[in-house]
Amino acid sequence: MRIGIIGSGNIGGATARLFVAAGHEVAIANSRGPDTLTGLVNELGERARAATAVQAADFGDLVVIAIPFGRYRDLPADELDGKIVADATNYHAARDGNIPALDSGQTTSSQLLASRLDGARVVKVFNTMYSGTLESAGRPDAPLDQRLAVFVAADDPGAKRVVSGLVEQIGFAPVDTGSLADSWRQQPGAPLYGADLKQPEAEAALRS
Repeated sequence: MRIGIIGSGNIGGATARLFVAAGHEVAIANSRGPDTLTGLVNELGERARAATAVQAADFGDLVVIAIPFGRYRDLPADELDGKIVADATNYHAARDGNIPALDSGQTTSSQLLASRLDGARVVKVFNTMYSGTLESAGRPDAPLDQRLAVFVAADDPGAKRVVSGLVEQIGFAPVDTGSLADSWRQQPGAPLYGADLKQPEAEAALRS
């Protein structure tokens, strides 16, 4: 699969390493420009390339968004039209500025992102686990019930299946939290956020 990654911080870098190790091609971008990604791309090897955000969006069959949420309006909406977008962002008012619709619980950050990226197939994923755990704790050879859970929410069932398959490939167990409206369960401050749970524990937590 061709995967674009917009954001080269902790989660962007971790997912890039995992996807390249799993045999995928990656184009990664950040806000500072491709020239600043030389070290990371050299580390990742021949399956990786540095890109602008527009190029990464255009490159990927699936595109991971791993930027501070407050910058979501800067994303290249035209190039993301029709793409599966893995939303790994988190809203933090102190960093991103207050967004009243999120502060009041009127909507979720992923719903807001989806409204900006009209036509994209948004899936909330990779936002609850610390990057070090994500990068080191995958167990591709273990049964699903012995793996740590990665939570997945989406309105598009097909996009959710593709992302869930990718989660399994890199060694985690996808656990379905519902629609984008339900993705509040994955947001900072919710019990699932930062909780390293194996699949049965995660499913039990969702039922409680």
